[in-house]
Amino acid sequence: MAERAALEELVRLQGERVRGLKQQKAGAEQIEEEVAKLLKLKAQLGPDEGKHKFVLKTPKGTRDYSPRQMAVREKVFDTIISCFKRHGAEVIDTPVFELKDFDIAGQFDPMIPDAECLKIICEILHSLQIGDFLVKVNDRRILDGMFAVCGVPDSKFRTICSSVDKLDKVSWEEVKNEMVGEKGLAPEVADHIGDYVQQHGGVSLVEQLLQDPKLSANKQALEGLGDLKLLFEYLTLFGIADKISFDLSLARGLDYYTGVIYEAVLLQTPAQAGEEPLGVGSVAAGGRYDGLVGMFDPKGRKVPCVGLSIGVERIFSIVEQRLEALEEKVRTTETQVLVASAQKKLLEERLKLVSELWDAGIKAELLYKKNPKLLNQLQYCEETGIPLVAIIGEQELKDGVIKLRSVARREEVDVRREDLVKEIKRRTSQPLCIC
Repeated sequence: MAERAALEELVRLQGERVRGLKQQKAGAEQIEEEVAKLLKLKAQLGPDEGKHKFVLKTPKGTRDYSPRQMAVREKVFDTIISCFKRHGAEVIDTPVFELKDFDIAGQFDPMIPDAECLKIICEILHSLQIGDFLVKVNDRRILDGMFAVCGVPDSKFRTICSSVDKLDKVSWEEVKNEMVGEKGLAPEVADHIGDYVQQHGGVSLVEQLLQDPKLSANKQALEGLGDLKLLFEYLTLFGIADKISFDLSLARGLDYYTGVIYEAVLLQTPAQAGEEPLGVGSVAAGGRYDGLVGMFDPKGRKVPCVGLSIGVERIFSIVEQRLEALEEKVRTTETQVLVASAQKKLLEERLKLVSELWDAGIKAELLYKKNPKLLNQLQYCEETGIPLVAIIGEQELKDGVIKLRSVARREEVDVRREDLVKEIKRRTSQPLCIC
């Protein structure tokens, strides 16, 4: 290494000497002599591997997406966005590092927006067909009231809340050990919390806790339970109550939540009959945060707000894995028709026809070869999922028709050129699916 470094330095110095002589306009013989010395040194140095090579890397935290992956992503985004718009959402774009925010107009029964957010989550997950799911709900007021009646000091509410939030990943014994051993909570207080947070159910559990003498005596908990009971009434009207579970272990660590909180998880089929389905990860979450906007209002006005987020990256990974497991073919384009030729020297005619189709709003393409074989053009359609082929031949040009072929059925019909656009639109009127 030291020997090479010394040689590189000699090359650098000799190169500077050659440049200096050229700037001084020295004699040609002298310059040639010094250039020959430089070339001799470079030859001794040998090829400099790695130099002048560009290494392309994706930035940390990002990834490249293939056409197949982008087709899946677009389908996921289209499903999510169309669902929001179906519920009257407006789209805004902000300069923060997020793709979209959606503002859902909903006033002013406070539980209706929460119920609608849960409905949206259920619609999105059902539409994506990524498996069985469950939406867990709770209320931060119930949590705080529960901690109070169990004897948790006010100063430990948030830290104990973060421990409870781990119950979907670890056992109650592990959570209790953390509360007692690491956070200094009295064992009997932890046991009281355990009696509550291991419960989950539907509206019947809400009604049961409303009869709990300690919990119902706490103002915060009573308000939260009352709102949850109303929420379940709306969820029943929306037809999704069976997808919602009141789960007292759901804590959602963010401090700005002020009321109902929710989290959607995909369920894994149990290994043994009689076992409960297991959650395999959160794919959506949200809640109420009535105090957040007021933090940025000079007058500190309270603005009722609900929000939800969809775990797009996790959903995308799940959809991609499912497609690979099923070996499903994914369309990477939305091309409706390929313009093909049956004989040679028809490139100009193909270009004219494809332009006519583009101008009419038809998604069309053609192979770029001058004289592609008809078989190759048909195979391209089968490989890429293009449903129709518009075939031009010498006889078709004489007769003023285009031969329109259905790739799937392998049937051909002659269509008058002036009727071609109408016929293609008729045949492709159903929305195209990517898979």
